[in-house]
Amino acid sequence: MQEIQSSKFSWIDIHRPEKSDINSIQKRFNLHPILVDEFSTPTIRPKASEYDTCLYLAIHIPLFDREQKTTYPGEIDMVITENALITSHFKEISQLSEIFHSLKNDDQKREILMSESPAKLMHYIIEKLLESCFPKLDNISKKLERIEKETFKGNEKEMVLEISKVKRDILHFRRTMKPQRSIIESLVQKEYRLIGPELKPYFQDLVGTNIRIWNNLESEKETIESLEETNNSLLSTKLDVTMKVLTIFSAIMLPLTVYSNFLAMSADIPFGKYASGFWLHIGIAFIIAAITIAIFKAKKWL
Repeated sequence: MQEIQSSKFSWIDIHRPEKSDINSIQKRFNLHPILVDEFSTPTIRPKASEYDTCLYLAIHIPLFDREQKTTYPGEIDMVITENALITSHFKEISQLSEIFHSLKNDDQKREILMSESPAKLMHYIIEKLLESCFPKLDNISKKLERIEKETFKGNEKEMVLEISKVKRDILHFRRTMKPQRSIIESLVQKEYRLIGPELKPYFQDLVGTNIRIWNNLESEKETIESLEETNNSLLSTKLDVTMKVLTIFSAIMLPLTVYSNFLAMSADIPFGKYASGFWLHIGIAFIIAAITIAIFKAKKWL
């Protein structure tokens, strides 16, 4: 548990909250028992709840797992009281840690951002967390550009797995971001005691940021689906060409097989006693193959 104090209020950040941390803040800020349970267990869906002494907010932001190469939701629990902002999270959230340490180490910045109210600092934190999504979206866009180039270079097979990974990443990103909009909108539409009317335009701006993120995700979703369709079409075309070549080869070999089987059934192979008999049969086989190819071309099968 870490804490920053200013002349107006305190910010307490708890990473992987333990029972002792929860009991401490419960006694210090007189938190409701239901709220204490929220700190103890992960929340699947975002929510905003108002209590007698505080406002509770649970949001999720997209985090990236470098090992699995996919996005997953990271939960942040926020509580604002008259004189404190409390944040709690089970996952390591680098963006939140950067904000915390920048305020802790920079007196001037701390006085600016912590000179009004906990709700204003909460807005700043949510804003920075949402803005951190844009570099992730840019990274997805770069992956899409690379997939497009590799697809038209003839590396369709290699791109099948890459397309699946990016689709999963976008899916998890969308699943994380979509529910957040209703929670942010509730901060604008509802009258919460600890969020003054002067802060409504700031939270309305967060709604716009969320919409921009969602629009980018929609665009990338359509792009990856189009790339997947194109990649599958090129793979199918390659497969058709391969099957056509194999079919033609089999069709050419069929009359030659019949001819060789016919010779094998003869007790006395025609021209077998001649020194040039072998080459004569090879020549006949080439003639049969040439006739077969000529028929294919005449039928426009080649």
